[in-house]
Amino acid sequence: MTVSDSPFALQCDSVTKTYDARNRHVSALQEISFTAHEQEFVCIVGPSGCGKTTLLKLIAGLLRPSSGQIRFGNQGTAERPHCILVFQERGLFPWMSVLDNAAFGLEMMGVGKPERHARARAFIERVGLAAFAHSYPHELSVGMCQRVAIARAFVTDPDILLMDEPFGALDAQTRLVLQEELLHVWKEQRRLVLYVTHDIDEAVMLGDRVLVLSGRPGSIRQDIPVPLARPRDLVNREDPKIAEIRWQIWQTLRDEVHKSLYVSE
Repeated sequence: MTVSDSPFALQCDSVTKTYDARNRHVSALQEISFTAHEQEFVCIVGPSGCGKTTLLKLIAGLLRPSSGQIRFGNQGTAERPHCILVFQERGLFPWMSVLDNAAFGLEMMGVGKPERHARARAFIERVGLAAFAHSYPHELSVGMCQRVAIARAFVTDPDILLMDEPFGALDAQTRLVLQEELLHVWKEQRRLVLYVTHDIDEAVMLGDRVLVLSGRPGSIRQDIPVPLARPRDLVNREDPKIAEIRWQIWQTLRDEVHKSLYVSE
């Protein structure tokens, strides 16, 4: 079954989010509509302030839409699937070892210590940190900490993985390594991933499609498919198809980024 033939895992229907701030209404998202399928890797790009993080929080259930509806598969909106949200900040507990940090989600789900440690250890090995299972976050590099965050996200077997610029603070070389590791783990798990990034190259190299959001309030300007075979060569980015998709995204983003620089507060 291809991604396009699989059942939808998520559907946003005219989702709008408005905040009350300083005695006025601020619209973060306006009429967002799209469908994402099981096993799909969807990247989301857009200028700063266009509501990308707000969209992930709405899908995760941390916020409620002001209007519109978010549906999951054939379930009702009350039957929310298991969603995990990974931010750019690593969010590791400094007093916990790598193993306990990776197993934390399982602990919250009531999984016993022997089982959660066994499952967490397997994912720690997948991201190349087996030798650091009993180390603490302050003993790790930023990239290693982010590997722990990836392991913790996947070990709970989420239905939907929401990632908000998880590699945005990393140097180019570390980011490339973690992109490869993320795709490796995702290939084994094949869950729906919604991945926010400011990096057009990253969006093209990781995603099955790219949603391009407009400036404030955020709305979907384009839904661009990425018809590149997997596994992908993340190092060689000179394929004409990659350049064409990259240019298409940038053409859409260019005016939006320019407008966002001059939006009055």
